[in-house]
Amino acid sequence: MPAPPIRSRPIYLTALRVFRRMPAPLRRAGVRFGTPGFTVGAVCLLERDGMLLMLRQPHRVGWSLPGGLLDRGESAADAVQRELVEEIGVQVRVGRPVTVVVDAPLRRVDVVYRVQVEGEIGERAGGEATTVRWLDPADVTEIDGPTRQILAAARDVSDPGGYAGRVLR
Repeated sequence: MPAPPIRSRPIYLTALRVFRRMPAPLRRAGVRFGTPGFTVGAVCLLERDGMLLMLRQPHRVGWSLPGGLLDRGESAADAVQRELVEEIGVQVRVGRPVTVVVDAPLRRVDVVYRVQVEGEIGERAGGEATTVRWLDPADVTEIDGPTRQILAAARDVSDPGGYAGRVLR
């Protein structure tokens, strides 16, 4: 499929050249003003023997995963590590994200990490979490929407073929 035509290509290219010469703070302000804002969260799949550590939180309907929104200037890895301490009292060191979930209509982005757990870790409900439990996600029927999206994305990346793209002609 060919790229859509740009009606005034010379004007567009001139605008890009002007943009390139603008001071960086002014460029960033222009981009922030002209593009939609998204909230960004970081979530962790804590897995043990096929079970996930899931939470009940007063602001969510059903079970959810530990994690939360990034603070200004905070990395996703730092945010999820902070949230795990706050919500379940467990310190972890995360690796690379396993997937990212973008919900464009709700303008939400979730960076998803996975940590394999062996044995007991002493989790306890704290912060926003009212209940913490190891559950088989296949058996949980009451899951909030964002958690459902995250679990579906995690299943997709567990399939090696899920990474294979292809050129469409």
